[in-house]
Amino acid sequence: MLDDFINQFWPSTIDGLALGAIYALLALGYTMVYGVLRLINFAHADLFMVGTFAALWTVRTLGVSTAGGFALVGVVALTAVVAGVVTAGSAMLLEVTAYRPLRKRGASRLAALISAIGASIFIQQLFATVVVHRVFGTSEEGGRLPVDEHFKQLTNVVDYGPIQISNDKLIIFIGAVLMMVALDQFVNRTKLGRGIRSTAQDPETAVLMGVNIDRVVSVTFMVGGVMAGVAAALYFLRFEQTNYFVGFLLGIKAFTAAVLGGIGNIRGALAGGFVLGLLEMYGSSLFGSQWRDVVAFTVLILVLMFRPTGILGESLQQARA
Repeated sequence: MLDDFINQFWPSTIDGLALGAIYALLALGYTMVYGVLRLINFAHADLFMVGTFAALWTVRTLGVSTAGGFALVGVVALTAVVAGVVTAGSAMLLEVTAYRPLRKRGASRLAALISAIGASIFIQQLFATVVVHRVFGTSEEGGRLPVDEHFKQLTNVVDYGPIQISNDKLIIFIGAVLMMVALDQFVNRTKLGRGIRSTAQDPETAVLMGVNIDRVVSVTFMVGGVMAGVAAALYFLRFEQTNYFVGFLLGIKAFTAAVLGGIGNIRGALAGGFVLGLLEMYGSSLFGSQWRDVVAFTVLILVLMFRPTGILGESLQQARA
């Protein structure tokens, strides 16, 4: 067992960073909405699922068979743009229909949580019964069969002894890091970013200072949706398949990453995503791939037991401008 871990250390590390990058991008949506509204948006994982189908539609529309090199970068960039636009629009529509009416009426957080669960089930069943079957033409009613599209040509960009990095993993890592840097700059250096931070810190005072709360909340959902869309495009690049329930387990793991890093903390969500991805891959090499999910949820339980504030332990409300 230990020998397997040592032999697989570098491949597990590379796979863990690629997987962790996807977790981190998806975790950003959870942590931003929680920081502003104190709400766990359980429908966020289903927005990710919508993004994977947008990526699938893009690849099919382009008619891509095998793409490598800069052509693959271009395909991924286009799928990320399309998926980001679709998920951002879906996220804003979700906020307007499922959350804003409750917020305007002063409903409890429990009501918003129930609305989030209902929205999640609605989106999932909409794709299961209508979109997947009628639009994408799966062979089974309800779209329960995975939808596969093989469009990438794999090559090793780095090949140095045990360190072998394929082009898809490198694109995932670089793309995710660029999105993370862009988000960090947006939140810390723009007027809208300051509005998000001020609303998270003290919404009543933010209103008195002229901050439009509805606009801030919409932008927060939009940005979270963009991150979910890019994560979906990178996921589709890595695995080349999707289905209507793809967001369920991945969403729980992304939420675990957000809790691990410190729910409400943007940089904590990034750290939590990478740490969780590495722990999953290391756990797989130690105990076998069948234990990968067990490792992830064991981490969640341990964090909630011994450090519920997460790795960084600072919420978005306490972040400095």
